[in-house]
Order: sequence, then structure tokens, then C-alpha cells
Amino acid sequence: MQLGAYSFGDTQLNPDGTHRSTAEAVRNLFDAIVHADRVGLDYFGVGEHHTVSMPASSPGAMIAAAAAATDRIILGSAASIISTDDPVRVFQQFAVADAISGGGRVEITAGRGSSVETFPLFGFDLRDYDRLYAEKLDLLMTINGSTAEDVTWSGSVRPTLDNLAVVPRPVGGRLPIWIATGGNASSSARAGQLGLPISYGIIGGEPHRFAPLVELYRRSAAQAGHTGDNIKVSVATFGLIAPTKEEALERFYPGWRNLNIEMGRLRGWAAPDKRQFDIQAEAPGAYFVGDPDEVAERIVQLHGHLGHVRHFLQADHGGLPQEYLLESIALLATEVKPRVERLLAAK
Repeated sequence: MQLGAYSFGDTQLNPDGTHRSTAEAVRNLFDAIVHADRVGLDYFGVGEHHTVSMPASSPGAMIAAAAAATDRIILGSAASIISTDDPVRVFQQFAVADAISGGGRVEITAGRGSSVETFPLFGFDLRDYDRLYAEKLDLLMTINGSTAEDVTWSGSVRPTLDNLAVVPRPVGGRLPIWIATGGNASSSARAGQLGLPISYGIIGGEPHRFAPLVELYRRSAAQAGHTGDNIKVSVATFGLIAPTKEEALERFYPGWRNLNIEMGRLRGWAAPDKRQFDIQAEAPGAYFVGDPDEVAERIVQLHGHLGHVRHFLQADHGGLPQEYLLESIALLATEVKPRVERLLAAK
């Protein structure tokens, strides 16, 4: 199983609670990806947000920069919000990153976006949410599936492509494209019908309860005649590893609280409840926060329900100190990964 991390960028906080520079947050994210490559992590995903606290607004740019500074780690978006972006530009940005990487290390994860700030930011109507996603995903797949530079496509959400070149082409001909979902049944069915791998972002509840969605995905793929290595599942969750469980909880909670206070202001969420945090941070909750032994055991337990091939964690939000993020990444690569491999081999 591949283990990894993902981030939307995390702007550090001043002692009075105000935000520090978003430029610093982007540099910290770059440094974290390079660090992840050096310690042997399998995957790093860069998500797309457009807020002061989470300023990684251009996954393609970040991944291209990281591709030049890393050697082996797989780099992907987690996710690219294609509903409010142009699939031509998304493809080009990631194809450029693929060329810089030498080929075979860059992926696109296409999402509709649980955060809707991109709609007013880029001038789209939220009422077109589903149509935008369906048509733009079709365009992205058409470009990726083309055997030549010239692409033809028509739809209702952007101008037609009439035998126009979309370059560069990926080194291997195509880029891996995943479908991102937070647990929508239609997204699971869609990914299966299209024969695309699926990535579940699980930020609450009990992750093993996603098993029926995974079954729907695999059943939909089989019914559409899709088999083979492309039918696979990844899981993204909150999580932080520290030498002890107590340290992990102490490090993760302040950022979780800050995040939920901010989301409460933006989306009308209830005030953060420490009891809810405690529940989610223990099995079978959605937060993989603990020492290497516990986190490894929980990943393997979830694998028994979902059969996923990649599990990646977001540790940095709400102003998590950079040193805690870097230590968590190192422990995930050097301590959790070998434990996971041994536990899976023993099954």
C-alpha cells in the first residue's frame, strides 16, 4: 500500500492569532513535499483552496515546482476543482509538471469542490454545479485520451475545440486521472462507469462505513466492462503521527479547533466540540492521530473494509507548527509504512 500526505497549504499564526504570510505557507508546503521525497513517502497531494488560511490555490504550479526538486515521490492534485477551472489549462499544467519530473510521477485528481468559494471567485453560477463538473470532466478525459496533439470537443460550458493542439503531451502518453469524492453515491457510480480510480476524502464519521460506496464503485466498473489496475481506491483522512499518542493529540487539536472556528464563520458550522474531536481521534473515527503502531494498525483495519491501495493524511491546518508536520511525514514514511507492510503481509 502507498502512504502519503496532502495539504491545502497552512498559513502559520502570530502569537495574537492573526495570520502570517501566505507566501510563507506556500514555501512551507514546498519544503514539506521535498522532505517527504527525501524520507521515502510514496505520495504527496496538493489540494486547491483559495482562503487566507489555506492558500495552495494552484496545485499545478506547486506540483511543477516540486517535480523539479524531487526524485521519486508521486505528485498529484488533491483535488483540482475542474468545475471552475479550464480543463485545457489543468491538463497543460500537469503535463508540464510530468515532463519536468521525467514522466510517470504526476497525477490529476478531479473534484467538484466541497468548498464553493471558487464559484464567485471565477465567475461561475453555483446552480450549474453538476453540469459544469460533468462536461469539464468529459473534456479533461477527451484531452487525456487523445493519441495526437490536436483535440476536438464540444459542450455548453466553454468554447468548442475544433482540431486544436493541446500541448505538451505527457511523457507516457496519458496522465493518471482520479475522481475525488467526499462520499457522494453518484460520484462513486460515475467513477466506476468511466473506469477511473476513485479517491475518497473522509473528514468525519467512521471510515469503514464507506464500504458500500466502494462496493458500488467496483460494481459499476464491472457492469461497464472496466477491469484491471485502473479500478482502485485511495483514501484521504485527517491524521498526524508523533512519537506518542499523547503528543499527537496535543499537537493536532489546536489546529483542528482553529480550522473549525474558521469554517464556522464561513459556513455556519457549530462551535468546535472537544468531545467530538476525542471521538474522531479514536478508532473507528476518521482522524488517524497517534503513534506509529496505532496509526499503522488502523490503516490496515480500514484496508480490510475498503481494500484501498493508497492512504494519505492531512496534518497541517489551523497553523500547525511546521516542525510537527515534518516529523509526522518522516514517521509516516519510516515507521508507519514498514509496519503497514508487515501487517498486510501477515494477513
